[in-house]
Amino acid sequence: MADEVLTERRDRVLVITLNRPKARNAINTALAQALVAAIDELDNDAGLTAGVLTGAGGGFSAGMDLKAFATEGPPKGFDQFLRNGAKKPLIAAIEGFAVAGGLEIALTCDLLVAAQGVKLGIPEVGVGLFAAGGALMRLPRLVPYGIAMEMALTGDPITAEKALEYGLVARVTEPGKAVDAAIALATRIAKNAPLSVAASKQAIVDSFGRTEEEFWKHQVSAMRTVFASNDAKEGPRAFAEKRAPKWTGS
Repeated sequence: MADEVLTERRDRVLVITLNRPKARNAINTALAQALVAAIDELDNDAGLTAGVLTGAGGGFSAGMDLKAFATEGPPKGFDQFLRNGAKKPLIAAIEGFAVAGGLEIALTCDLLVAAQGVKLGIPEVGVGLFAAGGALMRLPRLVPYGIAMEMALTGDPITAEKALEYGLVARVTEPGKAVDAAIALATRIAKNAPLSVAASKQAIVDSFGRTEEEFWKHQVSAMRTVFASNDAKEGPRAFAEKRAPKWTGS
């Protein structure tokens, strides 16, 4: 793994850290490609159930590296993460700020945990750009329409406390405690059957834009896979034997 992104295993949780603190964890091509590699590690390792994504140096990310953009263009590989995210649950642990592409990275995650006073915003309109990394699609799904529109058109940020009120953030912590809270949440998720967790996440993601009839049909494939798995046999057996299940992810 490149130095721009660090990974650390915590049992069945992979902690992924954006590691350009002197540049406020701004995204250049090296960081973008290292982030994609870290997500591949999470998704393809059967020993991992969930991930936590955070930033080094007291901030999450200030978005695209504008100096690199001016000379090299958009960071290569960044759109791959923004479009696809992770197959397994991914929790953003935010300290300090998540703005511009940094907020779009967080919005690509499934749950957001933020410290008190964190600033969340998409200020691209102030530098002649617009939030083209998914925020204009995802924000209106998560916060009231007027709030999403105001954030997009003014570029002004909201605090973690306001984001909690709107439902954008799942949990707010004391400063410096976001990573610990996110790891605790990911660890709780990882106690459950890996296939069931991944299928539950994907079903919720896939529900957007589908009618109820389309949703019922769409989840049939996942039901066939999960309900026929070894873990689907292990869960009831462990319950009957009054012991903790031993998941295999198969």
